[in-house]
Order: sequence, then C-alpha cells, then structure tokens
Amino acid sequence: MGRLCQFELQKLVMGVLSSDESLHERLIETLVQRFGPIQEESEHVPFLFTDYYNKEMGGQPFRCFIVFKDLVDPSLLATIKLETNEIEQLFADKGNRKINLDPGILSAGSFILATTKNRSHRIPLHDGIYAETTLIYHGHCFNALPWTYADYRTEAFRTLFERYRNDYLQQLRMLENRL
Repeated sequence: MGRLCQFELQKLVMGVLSSDESLHERLIETLVQRFGPIQEESEHVPFLFTDYYNKEMGGQPFRCFIVFKDLVDPSLLATIKLETNEIEQLFADKGNRKINLDPGILSAGSFILATTKNRSHRIPLHDGIYAETTLIYHGHCFNALPWTYADYRTEAFRTLFERYRNDYLQQLRMLENRL
C-alpha cells in the first residue's frame, strides 16, 4: 500500500487576456491581495490566435503571464479558479468580461491549467472546475499535447515556461536548504 504524503508545492502562473490596458494596474492590485506578491510579469503581446474573445472584450486582447512569488498547494487549483472567476466578474462591464484569467500550476514535470469547460482529456476537480495538463516537460523542454491551446504551443511561450520552471526549481532548492 502506498504512503500518503503532502503534495510538493508548485508555482502559480496566471494567464491574463484583456483588451483594456487601463484596468491592468487595478487587476494587479486585486491579484496581489488574493494570491500574494508577484515575482514576475511577462511582456504584453497581442493575442492573435483566435478572435473568440474580441467581441466580448470589445477589441483584440493582449496576453501576459503573471508568476506569483509564493508556492501553492496544487490541490487548491480549483479554488483558485473559482476566485479568478469572481475577479473576472468584478471587472466585467454589462455582463461582458474585460479580463480573462487562466490560473495554472507549474511543476518540474508539467504545466496544468484550470478550466470550467469539460472535455474528454480533462479531470474533474470540484465545483465545476477541471484540470488540464497543457504542457509536459520531456527531453529537456516543454512539449505541447494534442489539445494544448495554440498560444501555449508556440516556441516563445514554451521557452518562457522553461525559464519559469528553472526559477521554480531554484526556489525549491532554496527552500530545501533552509530545512
């Protein structure tokens, strides 16, 4: 019989889509209040992979990633997604989202996103939230899977996540050295 143990803490990475840069400072303040200090924010790049969000957001959104300093228990991913859904509603205008938040957890071996949409490859967590392995680390790099979103498939994003992974591993080593 296997022994039960605590999950290894993981890195919280938040994908952000928004077409309104004027909301960004307030969003950052809200995210810090909910999830703690930010370690890093990626550059804002145009989201050109689909026009799915354009109408709702009132224009073409930008994409950025926010990496939080504090490590999290991965079993909290569904709870975090429920909180980000609440934050999206805080910023909504007449029922239309102005911000889309996609929380995920980064480990040494994968990046897992939380979602409300059920698909055959997604694992139910709780309260209508599912988990999807979006990237796997294999062969010294992150690799996409058949269902990985187009932006996460790009070499630029996979390289960015490899850097986040290196930072995460260094943070884990520092924590282990303190024990």
